[in-house]
Amino acid sequence: MIEPPSSPEAVQFGRPPEGWRRRWFAIIFESDTPAGRRFDLTLLVVVVASVLVVMFESVRPLATRHAQLLLAVEWAFTLLFTAEYVARLVCVQRPLRYARSFFGLVDLASVLPMYLAAFVPGLHVLIDIRILRMLRAFRILKLTEYVREFASLGDALHASRRKIAVFLSVVAMVVVVLGTVMYVVEGPDSGFTSIPVAIYWAITTMTTVGFGDIAPQTNLGRAVASIVMLLGWGILAVPTGIVTAEMTTRRMSLLDVSRHCGACGASVSAADARFCHRCGTSLA
Repeated sequence: MIEPPSSPEAVQFGRPPEGWRRRWFAIIFESDTPAGRRFDLTLLVVVVASVLVVMFESVRPLATRHAQLLLAVEWAFTLLFTAEYVARLVCVQRPLRYARSFFGLVDLASVLPMYLAAFVPGLHVLIDIRILRMLRAFRILKLTEYVREFASLGDALHASRRKIAVFLSVVAMVVVVLGTVMYVVEGPDSGFTSIPVAIYWAITTMTTVGFGDIAPQTNLGRAVASIVMLLGWGILAVPTGIVTAEMTTRRMSLLDVSRHCGACGASVSAADARFCHRCGTSLA
């Protein structure tokens, strides 16, 4: 029998060598098999259905009319997810490692609120955390390219953290100054009852949210508000420019234009290229 390639779950949690636990592991953890793919897709559908039930329960007319039915369905989903969580623990070689993994903690958190609600009423609404289990779709539907792009964006944000921190510090100082100016110009009669309230107005105006609960009444206040609005347009583009520049720098660093093919002399731009794109000669 040909041994299938080791999946990340098999390496991390341990795949049983044989028997019913091995079969369970293949179905529950390995989405490359037809049975495993059907199991995971069914699980995602059940997760969405369970979250919808909790949402429906938050609608008061539905909760009043179908309270017993919704409660029974919630308990049915909870028992189903509990059985699935126990099955995952049983069919791995290292259950404690799975229990402490990200998805292990998410799976546990998806069933605990319903049981804890027996002691703390209302806590069962936290079972909406089950929606996090939809992250398995990236593995099931082979969306690894999106995961890599997400990681690339995360790396760019991490590398730009100091620039963004400096930018946010400047924005905070500008907001405090403009909020204080508006407090002095408008005063409590126009709704600017304190400097923190004026700063709140400056934040909502600069971010172009503009709730409208506070508005300047004097001509000088409107002039200051116009300045804040124009600043908001320019300021909102700065973080995007910082992250975009960092991503461009990282992408350009992957290119190595100094490499040349020894056979035809063509420039090779891809740093990880092993063969010439023109003549196919090995670049080893």
